[in-house]
Amino acid sequence: MHPAIHVDVVIIGSGAGGGTVAASLAPLVAAGKRVLLLEKGGRIDPKQLTGAEVESAALHYAHGGAHPTVDRTVTLAYAEGLGGSTLVYTGTSMTPPERVIAGWNLPGLSHADVVKRTEKFAAQNGAAFIPDELINENNWLFQKGCEALGREARQFPINVRGCKGSSLCNLGCPNNAKQGTAQVQIPAAMAQGVEVVTHAQVTALRVGGRGGILDVQVDGAPHPHGSKSAWTAGRYVVHANSVVLAAGAIHSPALLLRSGLTAELPAIGRFWTCHPAHILAGEHDRAIDGFVGHPKSFVWEERVEAERYFLESCMYFPFITAKNLTGFGPDHERLMAAYERLQMILVLACDDALPEQRIDIDGGGQPIVRYKLMPKTIEAMVRGTRAAAEIFFAAGASAVHAPSARPTLIERTENADLNTRITTSQFLPGTISVSAAHFMGGCRMGVSPRDSVTSVRGQVHGHDWLFVADGSLFPTALEINPYLTIMALADHVAQAVADREGHTLT
Repeated sequence: MHPAIHVDVVIIGSGAGGGTVAASLAPLVAAGKRVLLLEKGGRIDPKQLTGAEVESAALHYAHGGAHPTVDRTVTLAYAEGLGGSTLVYTGTSMTPPERVIAGWNLPGLSHADVVKRTEKFAAQNGAAFIPDELINENNWLFQKGCEALGREARQFPINVRGCKGSSLCNLGCPNNAKQGTAQVQIPAAMAQGVEVVTHAQVTALRVGGRGGILDVQVDGAPHPHGSKSAWTAGRYVVHANSVVLAAGAIHSPALLLRSGLTAELPAIGRFWTCHPAHILAGEHDRAIDGFVGHPKSFVWEERVEAERYFLESCMYFPFITAKNLTGFGPDHERLMAAYERLQMILVLACDDALPEQRIDIDGGGQPIVRYKLMPKTIEAMVRGTRAAAEIFFAAGASAVHAPSARPTLIERTENADLNTRITTSQFLPGTISVSAAHFMGGCRMGVSPRDSVTSVRGQVHGHDWLFVADGSLFPTALEINPYLTIMALADHVAQAVADREGHTLT
């Protein structure tokens, strides 16, 4: 084992939460503090990205992008590398609705403050509406279909600089255009003296004096992307005055569970939620230009408050598309043969944060996800599927592939029968490919340690040295892409950490 390492602040994880905290706390280095960021994954060089789906998934995603829930009805895809899931998101940059933040009812957290912080990071990351020439026909058809139905498809800002329209966002941008934490916040933090160590997994943490003690295992095995850790392989013990846990809504709860804190904090891992999603395809009679430009530009969310779903334009490459389209054999083959003529829409449901939906750990301490599609969530996805089918047909599609229809292919002549063709009775979990987008909860903010894990400032109840700063803080599901909100909350937590370290952030 290597000699013990002593730091003032250690940050675990480098995604939207951890990368933000690193940049926000970087001024502490000039004040004489030692700030360390630990990342389980490696540093991925954009030059090594080929755009090949399976190869890129192995480089970026834990479990190759196919971590199943315990009941195997939902697949979870999350990145593992410097930058976390900001490596593979599409850059969608949106601020949360006021009703969601107000509904959290957390004294000391206002919607105005969250918006102010999201605007700061949107500016840092160059979030803006992409120019029309980068909006492909797949996206325009979504907007056209909504308009024909009297619906408003809202364009959202994207955090890119110098986008070349490769459309490979979910596989890692080969042009380094996407402005995630690996491109913006972490380099800024390192320039000010924050130390970054990759391939470093924190296996457990415990109380040590006034701070925490971390057991860290640095991996020395060869990695496909060629990056190496700044530390030599082996086990390390890190002593820190303040610890910021930002490993994401799966790994942050799992680390707290491994560390034995559940007796005093029964909510650890519980109230986990996400946006269950599935891909729909509309078949046109001509080729659709969906393979260049940015893959996502528009959202339709007018019914999200009442009906608990929203729709996004989307485009996925052949392997992911084939995996997500229901059916086998000739019917599936026929639909994939029409791939270049497919328009795509992503249906996302907003589910409830329930105590039984949770992150747990197996006998080896690895995270497992105990999450089930509840009846209300299935109903929302079915309503979203009907709405998406209407948009496809309004945009000129000749047929729609709907997973919760039997048969799954609905012809244009059956457009009037969508309510009877697409039903909850035909949405059978385990037979429909559902992916979990936007993981949230598991270390929720709140007032009482009985039903929450941290205070509104991200400080773990009963442990003034321990903070959480990622999507696991959310008390309930957000109704939009959460990345800017995660950054805003992480910035809020960073101020609490700085206060503990006797430093005021400007």
